[in-house]
Amino acid sequence: MDNQVDEVNINPQLILPAGTQVVTLVDVRGLHNAAERRSGSVGKISKSPIDNKHAYIIDFPDGGQASVRRHEIAIRKHYQKVNIDRPGAVLGDRDLYEHIIYRCVVGSRAYGLDVEGSDVDRRGIFLPPASLHWSLYGVPEQIEDNETQECYWELQKFLMLALKANPNVLECLYTPLVEHADAVAQELLDNKACFLSKLVYQTYNGYVLSQFRKLEQDLRTSGDLKWKHVMHLIRLLISGITILRDETVPVRIDPISSNGNLRERLLAIRNGEISWADVDTWRLELHKEFDQAHDKTSLPDRPDYEWVNDFLIRARNRKV
Repeated sequence: MDNQVDEVNINPQLILPAGTQVVTLVDVRGLHNAAERRSGSVGKISKSPIDNKHAYIIDFPDGGQASVRRHEIAIRKHYQKVNIDRPGAVLGDRDLYEHIIYRCVVGSRAYGLDVEGSDVDRRGIFLPPASLHWSLYGVPEQIEDNETQECYWELQKFLMLALKANPNVLECLYTPLVEHADAVAQELLDNKACFLSKLVYQTYNGYVLSQFRKLEQDLRTSGDLKWKHVMHLIRLLISGITILRDETVPVRIDPISSNGNLRERLLAIRNGEISWADVDTWRLELHKEFDQAHDKTSLPDRPDYEWVNDFLIRARNRKV
């Protein structure tokens, strides 16, 4: 029951309104010398307190009542959403690391923008046994270890993100720093161009626009900026332009480009050596280039859903 309390008390400070159906999490004594109610009883709040220092009055289906504290009840809908207890035989997240089929390094070290002390960001894919997918317990969409800066997506989740032109996932497919790839992952890498489409324009543009609005708000409210984040947004625009023009995802930064010494310019942003106004001017110029690249690109409107679907089925079958 302790695990259930943790799950269902999503916001213990919330005052629940009268009429809310609840489940008791502990045995409670009824009002007016009524019999004790066992944990798990269903009732409806008839009177709510003004704060959580006071008790709720709960009406039960048989006409009885009880006075209970917030931590002693759960909203019935939340209670029924509690995860089923996983038996010991079901694999935990750490066990799923044995089913990693692809591991690579992304982030600053892959971009060539790392500095002393930069983390090693590992990403990849895991493909669990089909029996876990078929089971009542299912599998998580991703597993991660914050201490080691690792994150791995379940294969289907990875493919769905790639089809939507998620920048982080596309860079996983194109990074030059691959540490492990089994036969399934290698087939995916050999066909990574199937994921490239004009959706890159919408996804990359949309993300940069929303993030720059947030940065402008930060600048107005605190006068402070996360310059590393600013650098990566500019890098993302340049990446999007290159994808549309060259039909490949650039990961390693080419120091010499039409933008001058690109690596030096990006690191200057990271170090706060370029003013916000100059960065914003560059951003607007890049948006124009992005528009032009979109008008001229030979990439299809949508990625190759058919190949990706067939690939996923084949991969699943190998784990039956």
